[in-house]
Amino acid sequence: MNNHSSSIVQRVWNYCNVLRDDGMSYGDYVEQLTYLLFLKMDYENVKQLGKESAIPKEYDWSALQGKSGEDLERQYRETLDTLGQGAGLIPVIFRKAQNRIQDPAKLERLVELIDGETWIGMDIDIKGEIYEGLLEKNAQDTKSGAGQYFTPRPLIQAIVDVMQPQPSETICDP
Repeated sequence: MNNHSSSIVQRVWNYCNVLRDDGMSYGDYVEQLTYLLFLKMDYENVKQLGKESAIPKEYDWSALQGKSGEDLERQYRETLDTLGQGAGLIPVIFRKAQNRIQDPAKLERLVELIDGETWIGMDIDIKGEIYEGLLEKNAQDTKSGAGQYFTPRPLIQAIVDVMQPQPSETICDP
């Protein structure tokens, strides 16, 4: 992982610390980060690349920006609820989504942290490294017991070196 990637992983992990302080589990804060990052990246696609969005303006990222306290919490809850209704890709992504962030101040801090980064400019490999970095950091957090979900890169490389898989072959990581 290069320095830029590890710096971003550390920032995202810091976002998670904001949520962990609220008593959330690893799965919950990854879920909340995913919803917020999806909204932010969709907004960036519209604003910076001129793409169309399937998200109604009143529920896009800009609807969260600049709000605080109860107003932000209400908007986020309504956004998750509304985007989870109907048919199509967006409702599939947001179906049964709930705000698990109990403290409006922490939600506001998280929105500010995510808003401070340009996400669509990142290479897809960096986004993968962010997720992998979160898995690794969570696995290192011994009280979570999440080590079972993370296979360190050197072990993966050793398995690949021994098995020498060919395209279209699959290796099981038991």
